[in-house]
Amino acid sequence: MGSASTAQLSKMIASAGVVVFSKTTCGFCMRVKQLLAELQVANVQVYELNQMKEGAELQNELARLTGQRTVPNVFIDGNHVGGYDKVSALHRQGALMPLLESASAFAVAE
Repeated sequence: MGSASTAQLSKMIASAGVVVFSKTTCGFCMRVKQLLAELQVANVQVYELNQMKEGAELQNELARLTGQRTVPNVFIDGNHVGGYDKVSALHRQGALMPLLESASAFAVAE
């Protein structure tokens, strides 16, 4: 994957407070998306790699960037968090909500 793809991935990671690289067929992806929905995270962008023409290339680039080959691959405020196990552990420890708040991941009441 070339530098254009690295630039594309960087834009994707910066596209929302919470970014999830996912696959529609992945149970752990479904769980992390469900958790974010239950927490009412509004500023989230989900990329379903198995539905994207360049999905396999993006997954390879994610593996190079993060060292994580699997999905879900979650970023909060541009920072790599990890997969479902890491996100759910942060939630159980009470550390996920502050990360989400600092990323402006919740809808602002008007």
